[in-house]
Amino acid sequence: MATGRGRFLLQHWLGLQALRPPLGGVGAAPGSGGLRKGAGVEFAAGCTMLKQYARCGRTCEGSSAGCSVSLDGMPPEILLKILSYLDAVTLLCAGCVNKRFYHLANDNFIWIRIYSTAFSPKRSSWKVNSVAKTAVSANLLSVEDKEAGYWKKEYITKQIASVKAALAQLLKPVSPYTGLPVKTKEAIRISGLGWVIILKEKSGREYVMEHVELSVNDSSVTIVWYGKNWPRLATLSTLNLCGVTPVFMDRSKIPIKNGPRWHSLIAKYSLSHFPESTMIGCDRLIRIFHLNPGLLVGLWKREDELAFVMASLHLHRLAERSTLGSAALPYELPPHTPRLDDTPEYGLHGYQLHVDMHSGGIFYLCSTFRNLFTKKGHIENGYAKLIVIHLKNNTEHLPLVGKVGLSWRTDVFDGCIKSCSIMDMTLLDEYGQPFWCFSAPVCLRSSPRPSDGPQFWGQTYHVDYVDSAGRLHMELVWIPETEEHFIVSLVLYLSVAKINHWFGTQY
Repeated sequence: MATGRGRFLLQHWLGLQALRPPLGGVGAAPGSGGLRKGAGVEFAAGCTMLKQYARCGRTCEGSSAGCSVSLDGMPPEILLKILSYLDAVTLLCAGCVNKRFYHLANDNFIWIRIYSTAFSPKRSSWKVNSVAKTAVSANLLSVEDKEAGYWKKEYITKQIASVKAALAQLLKPVSPYTGLPVKTKEAIRISGLGWVIILKEKSGREYVMEHVELSVNDSSVTIVWYGKNWPRLATLSTLNLCGVTPVFMDRSKIPIKNGPRWHSLIAKYSLSHFPESTMIGCDRLIRIFHLNPGLLVGLWKREDELAFVMASLHLHRLAERSTLGSAALPYELPPHTPRLDDTPEYGLHGYQLHVDMHSGGIFYLCSTFRNLFTKKGHIENGYAKLIVIHLKNNTEHLPLVGKVGLSWRTDVFDGCIKSCSIMDMTLLDEYGQPFWCFSAPVCLRSSPRPSDGPQFWGQTYHVDYVDSAGRLHMELVWIPETEEHFIVSLVLYLSVAKINHWFGTQY
């Protein structure tokens, strides 16, 4: 009797020793000592270990020789004690193991300790509250009368709110030239913000693709996805572009990609058909298609399969669109309240335009135009004509620096598609607020020479862009002697409906 009881206790003790993490935390290197402080367990490592132990308990059930202890067979009190030493990220991971662990990981006493440690007003950043002090503070808060998981939800909600508040404070300073936040790069770094595309098959299967390249420009962010394991284009129905941010953010640490993340839908695109009207260029290997808003899809010419996907996102409200939406619904802009004014032709003057044309970190155009205006007499067919560069005024004509081309790359090939680039446009109203913004791929297309304007020696081209806020028309001339394009005309057609909504007018 005593021998059997001793053998059982020995096996139980050995099992607990196997579950016990090293001094440096789970995943620490051998020989790394020190007390565990705060979050030190990576999501993937914790999830893998717990699943291995749970699998061990199932496969070795009934056999004392092959497995020391079964997690499924352990009392809940012991499991709760083990879970109480985990950080918030690993605790969420533990809740994904099975139904029992989900309910255990929702324990209010565990989460109220994490909550009070993170948000206690008297806590020190270098000192973690002991279990005894936490237990005392827990008595002051309501635990038992709350449903399971209440304090977990409270902790997650407050964590997200604190990150959003920090981002809002960081994005307050704006550039006088673009009217956009000047600390976008820092905001992306602090928030751990990233972007993914979710490819959905007609059968319902989904593929989540992490971005490979990311570049922040003056007015936009360019994100690129490519790889060898694209699903077949014929099987795909839609593409969802989402912003992703870690649910828990620690500014002192690099965000963990495998941790729990919040998805915010930015746009949804159909991949079932690519009409020829959406193709903006090609080279000997690929064809590129523009899907509004701001998505560029590259297809291999030979196989007609995906080569890469490129998204160009304007910085206006980008942080909100990438963090405040949900996985199913995009973020909705707050309702605009117009500033009423009885000034004659209010809403038709005082505009400022900033326009960039770039690709692969090379800028072909970066210009700002101030004191732009239009008149009631220039309103026609629902648009107000705003002339930025006059065709007949040679002093306003601008050159494009270098030969225009859109650079692309995959893990195997790279190239450059001539006469294509990314255009970023920001139009500010007389109060310096963004009135019309877009970032999209454009193409310089050959056009006949104008009959009513000045005659140029070189070939003429045009660039057009249209959305719900207005239209853009640019005319260019190729000068063979200097081998460069000159912008000889730039006209914006502002939607009258947009003007009336923005300024409260009735044009």
